[in-house]
Parts: sequence; structure tokens; C-alpha cells
Amino acid sequence: MAHLIKTEPCDLFCPGGLFLDIDSAHASFISLISPKTYSEAERVSCFSWGRRRTVSFEIFRRERRASGTVGGGFLSLSLSINGSEGDQSYVRESQEILGQHEGKISDRSDGCKEKENVQMKGAGAMNVTRHLWAGAVAAMVSRTFVAPLERLKLEYIVRGEQKNLFELIKEIATSQGLKGFWKGNFVNILRTAPFKAINFYAYDTYRNHLLRISGNEETTNFERFVAGAAAGITATLLCLPMDTIRTVMVAPGGEALGGVVGAFRHMIRTEGFFSLYKGLVPSIVSMAPSGAVFYGVYDILKSAYLHSPEGRKRIQHMKEQAQELNALEQLELGPIRTLIYGAIAGCAAEAATYPFEVVRRQLQMQVRATRMNALATCVKIVEQGGVPALYAGLIPSLLQVLPSAAISYFVYEFMKIVLKVE
Repeated sequence: MAHLIKTEPCDLFCPGGLFLDIDSAHASFISLISPKTYSEAERVSCFSWGRRRTVSFEIFRRERRASGTVGGGFLSLSLSINGSEGDQSYVRESQEILGQHEGKISDRSDGCKEKENVQMKGAGAMNVTRHLWAGAVAAMVSRTFVAPLERLKLEYIVRGEQKNLFELIKEIATSQGLKGFWKGNFVNILRTAPFKAINFYAYDTYRNHLLRISGNEETTNFERFVAGAAAGITATLLCLPMDTIRTVMVAPGGEALGGVVGAFRHMIRTEGFFSLYKGLVPSIVSMAPSGAVFYGVYDILKSAYLHSPEGRKRIQHMKEQAQELNALEQLELGPIRTLIYGAIAGCAAEAATYPFEVVRRQLQMQVRATRMNALATCVKIVEQGGVPALYAGLIPSLLQVLPSAAISYFVYEFMKIVLKVE
């Protein structure tokens, strides 16, 4: 690229100059002007017939700046007649012109970089939002689907029901009707939607950070478990208050509190703000291994399949037919395998951490006057019902977790494709 620089007119000659982009100018032209480097001014003279006219070209090359900007060059021209030097007042100082031109280019470059940074930050924020929405939608769909099983599990844990499963189902249907099985589902969604959104996003974020730190080509199993545990702790710290409110609402007498807002006001007024975090320690103790198992097992199963001959063949087929595949066909594991692996991961996590869940629910039910720590609560549960009491409601819980985890992972993977999460 060249920019013409003209000076004041002269009776004999109009000197001037050109800014040359050395990198884009043709090599033959540059070599014709000067075969040397352009770190300093170069002078080349030529002559014409008749009276001797000396035409001088001076080339200045801009050095690379700290910002990474690479300059071009400035070609100045002057004329002398009969060997005398031309009037230099007609030619601006090349270095001064070069500096002004370089400053303009640098300003434009800085402006472009700033614009690019703003665009990158905007794209990153949008990707985070889409990522969180993928997890939230997965939670909404899965929780609504398994709300009746969730209700049965809470009846065993919170109310201490001794009836068998079929008797309990009949009692709820008779006393509250079909909608009784979805009691508290709205509050459950308010809790689980942000919880799962943060959980899924945190896991992917922690896993990617650990991968960059280690410098490995693929995440190790240990890194998967660590990322899963960290994701579980993060989501628990942010979402435990809503879970506590939901538990209080489902407990005996919870109907009289007047919904989410009423339960919130009641707990703050009677027990203080930190009552919303009752059971925090056992919650963290349970969610850390639960997240580690849930995300770790799924990722291990997924990685094993993708490295198998069948998995490699599927990935190759997806690359070849990328433009023709719909969102379901773009699932790396395929719909069925995604559901199965999600169910296995969910059941493994639930079985490994279910006693912590029982202790946590009991802690959330305690009032200030009779409050005990997690260990004392665990001992009391065992004294009253033996070790099996720590697994009260495990069967309906597994029946709930199996479809919930399967649907959750399926919808999450599907929504990431639909929302184009990077």
C-alpha cells in the first residue's frame, strides 16, 4: 500500500514522497530501489539526458514496535540540477512525516485491537450464558419428569414413612390427587435449575483449566474426579438456601408458611439468615464425592467409547456428514448411549453418597433449640433405625435418579448442540 505525500509546489520541480508497505510491495520494485535493509535512510541517484538532473530517493523503514506493529517505508524524492542540490525546503523531513504516518497506523491498530477484545469478551459472555442455559433446561426437563419419585423419596426421608411404596403412592393419590405428586416441583426447579446450570458449567470450566495446567492432550481420570468434586462444592455453596426452603415447605406444617416467600421470611425471622445454610457441612461432604462420581464416571465411559474402534468410526462419520446431521445425530455418544451412560453415572453417585443426603435432610429439619452437629445426627439416626436407616428411601431414590440423570445428561448434551456452546 502506498500513500502519496506532496510538498509545496516549486517552479522547477514538485518534490514529494510515497509511503510504501515493504511487506506487500513487489520484491522486484524494492530491490530496484535498494538491495539493502531499510533500517536507515538509503539514497539512490539516477541521471537523464541533457542537462544533468540528479533524482534522489530516500527510503526509511519503520522498526517493529513493542506492540507488535510493523511499519512500511517512506520514499522521498528530490531533484538537483547541474550537480547542485535541490531546494530542500520543498521536501518535508522524511522522518517527521514517517512518524506522523506511523502514529496514525498505530492508533488505528490499537483501535482495532480494542474492538477485537470487546468482541471477544462479548462472545465469551454469550457462550457462558448459553452454557448455563443448557444446564438449566436439562434440570427443568429432568426434574419435572421425575417429580413424583422425588416426592416419594422426601416422604421417606423427611416424614419417616414406614409404609411400603405402593401404599404410599395410594395415600398421596387419595389425599391430594394427581397434582400431589408434583407438590413442591416449582420450588424444586427453582433450586435445581441454577444448581445444575452452575454444576455443569463449573465442571467443564474446572476440567478445562486442569487440562491446561497439566499440559496433557486429554483429561486424566484424576482430573475428572477433582473437577467434579469442585463443581459440586461450588454449586452447593450457591444454591443450598433454596434447597433448605424447599425441605421446610415439604415438612409437616410447611403448608402453613405460605409458599417460598413465606418460608423464607419465617426462617429469617425465627432462626436468622444462616439458618438457610443448615446442613452445609454434610452437603459439601456429600456433593464433593457425588459430583466427582457423577461427572467422572460419565466422562470415563464417554472417553472409553470415543477411543474404541466403534467410537472412532462414528466420529469420522460425523465429520464427513457434518452438514447433513441434525442435533440428535450430532450427539457424540448417540441418543441411547448418552441416556445409558448418564443413568449409570447417576446411580453410582447416588448409591455412594446417599447416607450424607439422609443426614443433611435431618439437619435441615432441626430447630435451634434441639440442633445437633452432623456426627451426632448420624449417630441418632443409626440408634433409632440402625444402619439401614441411613439408606431409607434408597430404592425410590435410585428409581428417581436413574431417569433423572439419564434425561439430564441427554438434554444437556442436546442443548449444547442446539445453542452452539463452544
